[in-house]
Amino acid sequence: MLYKDFQGLKLSALGMGAMRLPVVGGDDTKIDQGAVNEMVDYAMEQGINYYDTAWGYHGGNSEIAIGEALARHPRESFYIATKFPGYDLSNMDKVEEIFERQLEKTGMGYFDFYLIHNVCEMNIDEYLNPEHGIMPYLLAQKEAGRIRHLGFSTHGAIPVMERFLEAYGEHMEFCQIQLNFLDWQLQDARGKVELLKKWNLPVWVMEPVRGGKLAQITDEEAERLHALRPDESTVAWAFRFIQGIPEVCVTLSGMSNFEQLKENIATFSEEKPLNDEEAAALQAVVDEMLGRGTVPCTACHYCTSHCPQGLDIPKLLEMYNEAVVTGGKGGFIPSMFVATLPEDKRPDACIGCGSCAAVCPQQIDIPAKLADFAAKLAG
Repeated sequence: MLYKDFQGLKLSALGMGAMRLPVVGGDDTKIDQGAVNEMVDYAMEQGINYYDTAWGYHGGNSEIAIGEALARHPRESFYIATKFPGYDLSNMDKVEEIFERQLEKTGMGYFDFYLIHNVCEMNIDEYLNPEHGIMPYLLAQKEAGRIRHLGFSTHGAIPVMERFLEAYGEHMEFCQIQLNFLDWQLQDARGKVELLKKWNLPVWVMEPVRGGKLAQITDEEAERLHALRPDESTVAWAFRFIQGIPEVCVTLSGMSNFEQLKENIATFSEEKPLNDEEAAALQAVVDEMLGRGTVPCTACHYCTSHCPQGLDIPKLLEMYNEAVVTGGKGGFIPSMFVATLPEDKRPDACIGCGSCAAVCPQQIDIPAKLADFAAKLAG
């Protein structure tokens, strides 16, 4: 197992995420505790020492399952991380109640790492609202030794991260972002890493293979990658991409079965970042993925000056591209973003007049794409 230095600690470069644990009968709330125990035992044996859970994972049962699995090992042999669930605005005034309950659920006397969860457009104002007392309480727990290291996770855009860091950056020790070879471009993970570098904050990676979606490339694309690295899977390519980013400390993988765990541990037994030829080949795959159904908006804003509804069309098209790549009912991030907008600024507020399309240099049929976006969000 590879290890990374963090303030005198040796953290396994691969961390075990607990958002996609094995379950019983397809019910996400019913975790297969025996399978989790077996996976954690093997992970510990193979050198993984970082375990990431959260209040809301598996209907609130992930913290319990991970706590039970880790309790079978010496406390000093692992690091456990969990998070304050401000993604649900009803929790903002419950920081003490939730933190105490998390200690009970996990059976831990302290958390090695504690994160403010999913700082984003939807909750940034409330996270920064001093009336909730979130930061003073968490800092007090750190002073008391019940939090060893404090950080935050985010799915928000760079301006949201900047607001959070301006307010609380002096107290943050690390940041967890969605980073993979697709989102390096699609969600500007590159820009987020650069921002965190300015704040001297190491990067924790979540969604390195986008829940497995990055393994679902075409056969022709897979063959091109295989020709360069015959012994490595597409999943391994995703991890090798991340290994080339020096700011990354821990890469989390939500492994849901034993085979995934074994494969990922094997990948993290050595560091083999991509060379220039391999990086170019992977970028070609990214370009092809982004070309399948996405729109080539350059955010020139010609459209916005002609929209009678005053819609932020470039941002909506950015979220549309995310929805296309993610699939399903619009995707988590687009749905979250659109929920923050007034109803008259959402994609379904487009009246289809075509004034925007008439001035679009990329000749995008904007009304059609906004209608499709609205349909995706509606499921």
